[in-house]
Formats: sequence, C-alpha cells, structure tokens
Amino acid sequence: MFPFLWKGLEIGSILMKKIVIAGGTGFLGMALKNYFEEKGFVVVTLSRKRDPKTTYWNGKDLGEWTEHLEGATALINLAGKSVDCRYTDKNKAAILSSRIDSTRVLNLAMEQAVDKPKVFINSSTATIYVHSETTINTEETGVIGDDFSMNIAKSWEKEFYSTTIENVRKIAIRSSIVMGKDGGAFPKLKTITRLGMGGKQGNGNQFISWIHINDFCKAIDFLFSSQLSGSVNVTAPQPRPNNEFMGILRKELSVPFGISQSKWLVELGSAIIGSESELLMKSRYVYPQRLLDAGFKFDYETVEDCLKELVS
Repeated sequence: MFPFLWKGLEIGSILMKKIVIAGGTGFLGMALKNYFEEKGFVVVTLSRKRDPKTTYWNGKDLGEWTEHLEGATALINLAGKSVDCRYTDKNKAAILSSRIDSTRVLNLAMEQAVDKPKVFINSSTATIYVHSETTINTEETGVIGDDFSMNIAKSWEKEFYSTTIENVRKIAIRSSIVMGKDGGAFPKLKTITRLGMGGKQGNGNQFISWIHINDFCKAIDFLFSSQLSGSVNVTAPQPRPNNEFMGILRKELSVPFGISQSKWLVELGSAIIGSESELLMKSRYVYPQRLLDAGFKFDYETVEDCLKELVS
C-alpha cells in the first residue's frame, strides 16, 4: 500500500505539491482547482457543503480540516457570501460575517500549523476604491472611501492583516470582474446583449475593470513564486468605460444594436432580479501596478482580446 502523508501526497519517491482553497466550489475556486491540478498540484477544497469531493468546514471554527494545512504550498481564501443580492440588513450582516469569520479562523489555523504554507492569499476586491471616472487607482495612489461596500473590503483586509505569521507571506488580492465563458459576469452580459439590451448602463462613463479567468489563475500562480506581499490589484491593465465595453461586446457577438438603460431603469431592474445597481453603476478604474512592476505578463491585455476569446 502506498504511504500517504499530508506533507503533500507522497507516493514512493514522488512528492506532489498541495494547495488548500477555502470556499473553492464557485467559479473562481473551480477554475483555480483545474489550473493547478493540470500543473501537478493536489488541491484540497474547503466547503460548507458536505460533499465527498471536498473537505467540510463551517467557515468559522477550527476542525479536522486544519490538518490539510500541514505541508501545503499555499492557502487561498475565496470564502464569502456573494454580493449579487439586495443589501438588506440581513444580507449585509451575512456578507460581512462570512468574510470576517473565515479570514479570522484561517489566521488562527495558520498560526497553529507546524509545517504551514509559506503563502497565504486572501480575497479582497477592487471595489475598495472610490467611484472614479477620471483618476486611475493603483495600490499606492488609490483612494479608499467610506460606504457599505468599501467598508466591507476595509474590514476584510484589516482582519487579514491583524496577525503577522512568521515565514508566511500574506497577499490580499483586490480583484476586478473576472470574465469566463461559463462563470462570472460574462454569461449574463452575453445573454442581455443577444436579447438587444446590450447598450450602455446609466451614462456609460463608469469604468469596468476586468480580468480574463486564465489571467486570474496565472496571476495567483505568479504570486506564489514572486516576492510580493500586501495588497495587490488583480485586474487587466486596460479598464474601459461601460459604453465602450458594451460596444465591443456587441461587435464580437455580431449584434447590430443595443438598447441602453438609464440609471433609474438599472435600479428598477436590479430590484426586480434581487441585485444592486452598484454592481453596474460604480466606476471601478483600477490598474495592476504591482503585478506589472513585478514582471507579470497578461495573455489578455485588452477587452477586444478577452471578449474575442470568450465569444469564440
């Protein structure tokens, strides 16, 4: 019988590297799992759902799941309730607690681990920056404001950085909208555009910061081997205004026209589908300065390249 050691997966003289992904059953988690498994990693997924393919955790308490941290290469935390909902008091509390609780217990588990991962990546969001249609936000120059979404992001990062763990590099990824064929915002955008509703939202001046799912996975891989720590913008280097973005999407889909939605119509539609207009109306004008300075190369730098691949 092959020896089984969670210092990786040791079979004979072959040692397979291991990554632990908390909250890894969604679009991003599954993409990362597939990406790293293709590179020869063992990927352990922590999930609140009891499933034989994942390891159970409740996102707030220590448990047997902590054993998987031993000997792992890296820990990635993607856990948190989706913000694609109405911001009721109940949902606001769940959005905050799901992020804070999971980050707090992972910090604690990392402190207690003996052979702990050397890299701990925690989700954050490019929404941490203020609405801006004129000034681009880098990690150094970005302006962080004060509203529900930005305060969630600030509290999330504060909890993450509340502990310093010896010999562990911590990185908070301020990610933008991640575009994939089968997940994220793209399938919805494609559907409404094909239905003729792919015009601008509001005045169309708000910037869309985005990243192709392949580049998102590559960026996480790059962060493992880099020397970067602290907060990093994980977004493509060419954000585009909403009206330009939607025009490019219509062109790639060969849709000749798109009906625009005024601000009040976006707000009404958001209420009907149980979402918030902020997701479409906030200008996220964000630039990946630290990634580029560290030498990261994007496969999809422009909206045109990204949408052409997704539509194909």
